[in-house]
Amino acid sequence: MSKRVCIYCASSTQIAQAYFEHAQTIASRLVDGDHHIVYGGGAVGLMGAVADTVIAKGGRITGVIPQFMKEVEWDHPGVTDMIFTKTMAERKELLLKDAHVALALPGGSGTFEEIFEAITMKRLAQISTTIVFYNQNGYYNPMKAMLEKSVYEKFMTPQHMEQINFFDDIDTLINFINTHSSNELLDINAAVVR
Repeated sequence: MSKRVCIYCASSTQIAQAYFEHAQTIASRLVDGDHHIVYGGGAVGLMGAVADTVIAKGGRITGVIPQFMKEVEWDHPGVTDMIFTKTMAERKELLLKDAHVALALPGGSGTFEEIFEAITMKRLAQISTTIVFYNQNGYYNPMKAMLEKSVYEKFMTPQHMEQINFFDDIDTLINFINTHSSNELLDINAAVVR
């Protein structure tokens, strides 16, 4: 089944080459699965690698980027389906709109903010999107440990943690995206730890 996959990832050009290679492979495999990629609209870093790969393979990709980023030419010129927003908040809302999967590849503070907003929106029963981290080379181990600590300290429940998926290899990640079909809304009454 074709899915709308929202990808959050780095714009840095200075990261290790392996991150680019894995981003390209993931993007290629998602195109092979006939998935529609939605991403932050950037032309460089892992964002650019994802877009370049999808375009080269003739896949479907939509970019969502604020107008102020277009003004400094951060938008990808090859993405024909590009949505320009007024604010970052509007960008994040449109990235998640109708997304079946929110996938965080390695990234920095922007990626963290975006995926955590998705986690929070899922917890509050506002979206049914499946939350996924690609934990390349253990990149997200500290984040996973922090989330687990928040459960241990009772800031979150085990049920909340069960909604957050971490995958260490591409095959398992892609297989999960291709086959996972449970996108039910959580019960908002379970959002608060009582």
